[in-house]
Amino acid sequence: MTPSPIGSGPTWPERAERTSPPDLATPLEARILIVDDDERNAFAAVQALEELGHELVVARSGEEALRRLLTEEFAVILLDLHMPGMDGYETAELIRSRKRTSRTPIVFLTAIFRDEAHVFQAYSAGAVDVVFKPVDPFILKSKVAVLVDLYLKTEEVKRQSAYQQWLLDEHAMVKAEKAQTERALRRTEARQEAILQSLPLVFTSRAVEPPYAPQFVSETIEAITGFPAARFLEEAGFGLSRIHPDDEERVIEALDGAVRTGRYACEFRWLCADGQYRVLQDQGVLAPAVDGAPREFFSVILDATDRHLLEEQLAQARKMEAVGQLTGGVAHDFNNLLTVVLGNVDMLARRAEDEARRARRVEAIRQAAERGRDLTRQLLAFSRRQHLSPVTLDVNALIRDFAPLIQQAVGEAVTLDLALTEEGLCAHVDPTQLETALLNLAVNARDAMPEGGVLSIGTAREPAAAEEGAEWVAISVQDTGVGMIPEVRERVFEPFFTTKEVGKGSGLGLSQVYGFVRQSEGEVRLDSDPGAGSTFRLRLPLSDQEVQAARPDAARPEIIGGDEKVLLVEDDPTVLSLTLDLLSGLGYQVSCATNAAEALAILKSPASIDLLFTDVVMPGGVNGVSLARTARELRPGLPILLSSGFVGERAGTEDVEFELLDKPYETAVVAAKLRSLLGPARRARAPGWAAA
Repeated sequence: MTPSPIGSGPTWPERAERTSPPDLATPLEARILIVDDDERNAFAAVQALEELGHELVVARSGEEALRRLLTEEFAVILLDLHMPGMDGYETAELIRSRKRTSRTPIVFLTAIFRDEAHVFQAYSAGAVDVVFKPVDPFILKSKVAVLVDLYLKTEEVKRQSAYQQWLLDEHAMVKAEKAQTERALRRTEARQEAILQSLPLVFTSRAVEPPYAPQFVSETIEAITGFPAARFLEEAGFGLSRIHPDDEERVIEALDGAVRTGRYACEFRWLCADGQYRVLQDQGVLAPAVDGAPREFFSVILDATDRHLLEEQLAQARKMEAVGQLTGGVAHDFNNLLTVVLGNVDMLARRAEDEARRARRVEAIRQAAERGRDLTRQLLAFSRRQHLSPVTLDVNALIRDFAPLIQQAVGEAVTLDLALTEEGLCAHVDPTQLETALLNLAVNARDAMPEGGVLSIGTAREPAAAEEGAEWVAISVQDTGVGMIPEVRERVFEPFFTTKEVGKGSGLGLSQVYGFVRQSEGEVRLDSDPGAGSTFRLRLPLSDQEVQAARPDAARPEIIGGDEKVLLVEDDPTVLSLTLDLLSGLGYQVSCATNAAEALAILKSPASIDLLFTDVVMPGGVNGVSLARTARELRPGLPILLSSGFVGERAGTEDVEFELLDKPYETAVVAAKLRSLLGPARRARAPGWAAA
């Protein structure tokens, strides 16, 4: 290979492709050209030079020698001077005239031209030596060996020079490529840095062991937190130390769990430089260990404060929309009820009417009040704040016993089909509320089948999923009605949502079902499509307790009063006045208090008190439960009856040790509760009350 001068050729890295390095391992070879028209002389020369081990080529004339020299390279040329046609001098002149062969050593062989003039002419023609025939093999071999060795050493120098040039070229290429790569890397880094700076994200890498020391933090951290990235890198525990105390444990659990799972995601509040907490969303993966280096978390941190604010605003807007819908529905229904009440009260106050007409007006007022009470209970059921009286019952038995009433409610155009399991399925629920839920579903199904159809009620035992634990009692209520479009299906459990005409439904039936089942630790599922009917599935926890009586004797008790002394505590003047009249009408001796302080003053006095009847919610910071417990400390064994009308207090009275009476209450219920606490009455019947 002929080396290129340094700096010549294409510039790096414009060079299209790399060249292979010269082969230094392969031994160099020499070729010797013997030019002689006499076959015997050529043979003698071959015999003399065979021991050198090089390739020997014989040409019979000058012309043949020149043809070979056009394509082949020789270390030495042995040239006979006296040849027919083109003699040795002419051949040598032509060999020397070509650049490629001008330096190839020529040794003349001659048997005729021995004089000094011919020898001088031979050297002038370019010969390096003259050998006279007959040739001495030893002399010829020695002379040729010296010339071949010189040729091989020259070629080795050329090869080494070519290798050095190749190394220089490769170095220049690598250097140029390195420079180009570094420039490309700097451009890429600058581009990435610009992208990182423009994104509202923080890129980090951190250790997998507490305090999860950061190894890298992008500069965008300062725009979010107010602290430079260097602060996080210099203080290993700085990032962890400013997480809100209520969120720190959750973040550590997420990071520790990522060591096992390979990824994590968490949100937490972080105290920024301005003293305000911002919500940060952190998502990361566990990077694999490389060459024994410690593992790291690679993560992206996003400021989620604005998103949280928007979510809260959206939730508040939806809440206000629901409140508006709820209050509008309640106002509509209660205004109707109050119209009946106020209208009849006004008539009673302004007109003198016969007893029968007066009784009808009183009954209308009672019915309106009872409808208002039922509406309140439905609202409590939806909000899961109603007072339940659960018992362990056989669901199949309850449905079979209640089926006649369901059939009566849906009418003869609807066929009721029961598909109940043969085995008993027990659940711990309020039987009255379960019947009400089934009745609401049945009526809803009837309205969905205006031309009649089939209403199927079935039960089944459902196994629990791995995360649920207990088995389920599944109650399905299926109709063959018109079904629901998705927009309706998504809203059927909302209070006061109805597709019926105004006045045809309150929109609370299905919300009562949902609230009751959820309060009973169950769940409701709905499958419905237009034209394919609807299926409601109620799932209640399966109970292994013994079946209890579903409900006590429903016969209305006889109103029995007494003459015991009752301390009545009520802050509402109208309720206090009404209850005072009720208790006095039953024959009891009543002392009144409007708050806990007044009641405690009476309890601490020597006054005789046989029972404390107190409201739960009262002004002054002391509620009825606290008052009752203090009363028990002052007067051990004192019978106590609580009353409640405020839905928000239910959580505080769910497990109290005292009897609880829900407002509004009827005289018969109050009388029965008092007698159950005070024992048998000393008088047979309350004065002025007839047996119901």
